[in-house]
Amino acid sequence: MNETLTVPDGVEITGDMQPGFAEILTPAALGFVADLHRRFNGSRLELLEGREDMQDALDAGLDPNFDVDTADIRNADWQVRPAPADLTDRRVEITGPVSRKMVINALNSGASMFMADFEDASSPLWENMIHGQINLRDANLRTIEYVHPSKDTVYRLVDKPAVLLVRPRGWHLDEAHMRVDGQPVSASLFDFGLYLWRNHEALMALGSGPYYYLPKLENAQEARLWNLVILHAQSTLGLPLGTVRVTVLIETILASLQLDEILYELRDHICGLNCGRWDYIFSFIKRFARRADKILPDRADVTMTSGFMRAYSRRVIEVCHRRGAHAIGGMAAQIPVKNDEAANTAAFAKVRTDKKREVIDGHDGTWVAHPGMVALAREVFDEYMPGANQIARRTGFVTDAKTLTTPSTGKITKNGVRTNVEVGILYIAAWLNGQGAVPIHHLMEDAATAEISRAQLWQWRVHGAKLDDGTVIDAGLLEDVFAEVDTELRAQLGDEKYATHKIEPATDIMRQMVFDDEFTEFLTLAAYGLIQ
Repeated sequence: MNETLTVPDGVEITGDMQPGFAEILTPAALGFVADLHRRFNGSRLELLEGREDMQDALDAGLDPNFDVDTADIRNADWQVRPAPADLTDRRVEITGPVSRKMVINALNSGASMFMADFEDASSPLWENMIHGQINLRDANLRTIEYVHPSKDTVYRLVDKPAVLLVRPRGWHLDEAHMRVDGQPVSASLFDFGLYLWRNHEALMALGSGPYYYLPKLENAQEARLWNLVILHAQSTLGLPLGTVRVTVLIETILASLQLDEILYELRDHICGLNCGRWDYIFSFIKRFARRADKILPDRADVTMTSGFMRAYSRRVIEVCHRRGAHAIGGMAAQIPVKNDEAANTAAFAKVRTDKKREVIDGHDGTWVAHPGMVALAREVFDEYMPGANQIARRTGFVTDAKTLTTPSTGKITKNGVRTNVEVGILYIAAWLNGQGAVPIHHLMEDAATAEISRAQLWQWRVHGAKLDDGTVIDAGLLEDVFAEVDTELRAQLGDEKYATHKIEPATDIMRQMVFDDEFTEFLTLAAYGLIQ
């Protein structure tokens, strides 16, 4: 620890202290995070144990269903607190990492909202996390600048940038570089607490507020813990009830069965739910990994028009609107394609179709992954949603748990296997090098899509799934594909880049995820030790 950093009793910072870090890691801010940790980390750990118990039940054949004990909440008439003025129109939201240039470009993109992502779109290097806090502070102070190292171009914010929302890391993750009373602090509480402490005054001066996206919740109990954290944080800072506002990402299969309950637990602070489609597919595979009757086809065949995915999306809309909350659609992973007009046209057509389906179904907003897709998404929503949102619209859609948990049909192909191996390796390699959002084959890949890749390969291998030509997916077939991909990457990159791009350790991690007897809960948990 750098000796110039003063920390409260019981707090230890082990990460390198770079210029500007002490302005974020002040004794008061660290004390605030430490207080959150001491009050709530025990409950967090108990909830994570509950996830393990549920997984054991699912492995044993449990078919999840709506909770009979919370039927009164689902049946009663109630609504969440209305959204603040600057969260009323959320028609286009862009997401991305918390790097300085990305923050400026996203806020300037013309999107309604920017979700600055400390989680799946950011590699959790210590310097990434603290520089991210610096970048968001500067954005909220309207002082942020970025000087391009080669173009000598200065990037600054426009007069009316997008509204900023922040996604802290999930409940399952630790921040290894801060310890409280000998324990690593929750990454969720670390990201949430530092941002709130440093930015609430500046945000309120802008007429906005501390707005968050909460990731990877499995159930209403985990939402309840977030609500307790928010209540305590507001009280500590002397903020009125409802100052902190959140949107919950519905990106786990079990959470889709508790939408009303999640909204109810956070009703004084929540504004909406988001269809985190890629993590949702990963969650489906993970939770049913031991079930031969729950195997999904190639990732490319699991679309938002697939039965269980469409039911999930429409259910989010209906429940949100009944409760007075926004229903935000999912991420379009396509990005503009340079120097290939046909591929670029195809990418834009896919995004247009996706966004048209969302707005016609009733979504109040949508996500894009690249500034180049903002105008297209806005054009579609402007055409079909002339008002600020569609919250008053009710679809009457009703579904059952069986529909939500029945896998879609489609083929498993050799190319699908190969794509999973290649995308997994390339993403993990980039992640180890500090990148969290990576363009691969004209798609913006993040941790969620890498999780899909390795989870599918594990499940296909364990259950001996068959390719469309009848070939069984076994260890031998996968070894051959790994060897093919490795040979091609060595040839493409050359020995020097192969080493500096960290392809070998990324391949080792990917192989571990695919060939281990036990299914690993999160790839990022297994890989985190390599970047500390």
